[in-house]
Parts: sequence; structure tokens; C-alpha cells
Amino acid sequence: MNQRLISVLAFAFIVSAGASLLLYRLLSGRATTQTAKSSKLILAARDLEPGTLIRDADLREGDWTGGMPEGALQKKEDIVGRGVISPILGGEPLMESRLAPKGGGAGLAALIPKGMRAVAIRVNEIADVAGFVVPGARVDVLVSGSPPGAAAVGAVTKTILQDVQVLSAGQNFQKDAEGKPVSVAVVNLLVTPEQAEMLSLASTQTSIQLVLRNPLDTAIAKTTGSAVAQLFYPGAPLAWDAKAGPAARVSPMRPMPPLAILPPAPRTVEVINGIKRTETQFAPRAEVKP
Repeated sequence: MNQRLISVLAFAFIVSAGASLLLYRLLSGRATTQTAKSSKLILAARDLEPGTLIRDADLREGDWTGGMPEGALQKKEDIVGRGVISPILGGEPLMESRLAPKGGGAGLAALIPKGMRAVAIRVNEIADVAGFVVPGARVDVLVSGSPPGAAAVGAVTKTILQDVQVLSAGQNFQKDAEGKPVSVAVVNLLVTPEQAEMLSLASTQTSIQLVLRNPLDTAIAKTTGSAVAQLFYPGAPLAWDAKAGPAARVSPMRPMPPLAILPPAPRTVEVINGIKRTETQFAPRAEVKP
């Protein structure tokens, strides 16, 4: 009897010790959480899309637990009146890297990095890849035209820009997460000043075609261009040499192999006389072309 009582007491002691240890750890963790350092921080009062001009009503002061995020702005006067260049969710702190510089304004202009330009080009349903050229997409720019001094080559298509970011499509400069096609008349591309000059000239002197590419594919392909003559002479080199300038001479193309001329087929006349049926063949007569 005493042995059984001792066993019961020992079991009860072990259970109570385990429960006490578990409770101690639970209360200790809660106390640590409650004593974590908390500070006041300026947070976004709502979701802010790129191009938005921040106003005082878009901000609120809230508690922030833990260390201060690097680059977080802590004064409203440093935030109000600046444009958003990267999406900000409600309740997030306002980071310097997500805002345009002071005086940079809002809208499309706020999305243009320093040293870059936004160039608008007119497109149609074919040029903008059936409406899939949306803000945030990456494209290559192809031009088609006749190079100076290369009449024998015919029209040439050449890739002049690669991996260019689309800033806006039509009046929409916000990225579409679903990537739905939207037919637009004008597309704004983010380019350097030198590339802006090329696009401006190409838009007036040639026809422009946009080629959609994977945003993760940043490799720059080396292309030589394609000429009309190469469509009829497979493997023929591109005769016009861009390094030689407008006065470049056109090298002769390989002659097209002669077409096989088949002799004309004889003409057959069928004659039916009563129940008799006969066929007579006549040799073709040479035709003289004027």
C-alpha cells in the first residue's frame, strides 16, 4: 500500500514539474515580447501606387516594434509632396528608396531615374505585340527601312535597342499584375539620351516594331539584321556595311539559279463520230511574245 502511494505521489510530482516548466517558458516569452523596444514611426495610411503624390492624409503615426528600418523617414515634412516610385502597402514605413526626390513631382515623371529619359513612340496593334506591351514589360526595338546607298539590298530590318523597360502604355503607367492585353496608340520607353535620339529619328524615318521578351532574360543578343535580298537569296551576306557610311558600295549578290523551263504539253482533241471515239494530238505551236 505504501509502495503504491509513493508511486502515485512521484507521478504527480513529475507531472506538476513539467507543467510548471511549460508555464514558466510561456510567461517568460510573453514578458520578453512585451518588453521589446517600441518606437513611433510614420506609416502609410493606405496602399500607395507608383506615381502617387503623397499628401498628409496618406500618412499616419504608428508604433513600430523592433529595430528602426534602414532608410525609413521619420518626419512628415520629409515625405509630403513627394512622388511614389515603388508600390507601398498600407501600414508600411515610408522608405527613402521608394520615393522620388524632393521636387521630382508625381505621375510618370517621378518614375524616370536620374540620367534617363522617357520617349513616346506611336504603335499599332502589331507593333505593341497585340496589346501585351504593358507597363513594366521589357522589349527590344526593331526598325525597318532602306539604308542610304543600299538600293540593291532593299529594305533592312535591324534591332537597334534591347532589354528596354516600358514605362507606360497609353495613359496607364502602373504595372498590371495580371498582364492583360490592352491596345494603345502610344508607348513610353525608358532610355538614355543617346537612345532617345535614335528612337526619335527611327520614328520619323522608319517603321518601328516592338518585340516582347522575358523580364528575367537580360542577355544582349548580337544580330546582323536582315535584308529583303536575303529572303530571295538564302545565306547571302548583308551587302550594306554600316561602318562604311552612306557611301558604301553594294557588293554583288550571288545570281539566282535559272528556273527549270519545262516543254509545253501537247494538245489533245477528242473527236466523236457516231459511236466511234478518237483522239488526235497536236504539237504545241511556238508563241512569240511582244
